[in-house]
Amino acid sequence: MAVVLGACGGQEAPDPQVARSEANRAVVSRFIEEFKNNANAGIVDELFTPGFVHHLPDPRLPAGKEGLKLVGQSITAGFPDVQVTVNDLLADGDKVIERTTARATHTGEFNGIPPSGTAVTWTEIHIYRLENGKIAEMWSEIDLLGLLIQLGAVPSP
Repeated sequence: MAVVLGACGGQEAPDPQVARSEANRAVVSRFIEEFKNNANAGIVDELFTPGFVHHLPDPRLPAGKEGLKLVGQSITAGFPDVQVTVNDLLADGDKVIERTTARATHTGEFNGIPPSGTAVTWTEIHIYRLENGKIAEMWSEIDLLGLLIQLGAVPSP
């Protein structure tokens, strides 16, 4: 026993589940930084599986990666200065949960709403499922109502 501990430096072998969780967390963290904060739509092809499924209830969007890229283009067009802050990024096995706050200025058209110059903030929660280090599925909940109220497109309750 002493020989084994001495040879390993007294450290236990890393738990493969923890290592996989951390690797998946790093993939999602990279996606947030590259796609959301730097408007790099090309990162989607690198980090997502070919059969990626986005559970975002918007029938106007094509399925999969192309629909996700259009969401990014729409946000970037309406809010070119958008910056997303990660509030929570939790990983367990093949799932990663992201809770973020986005801050931006409405200086371009967004979903038919002309630019207003309004500073806005909205929150998002996403759940990702990864396969072999790539994002295979994503469930999205975005405070779109709060955003539309801030833009004056929907009356405040």
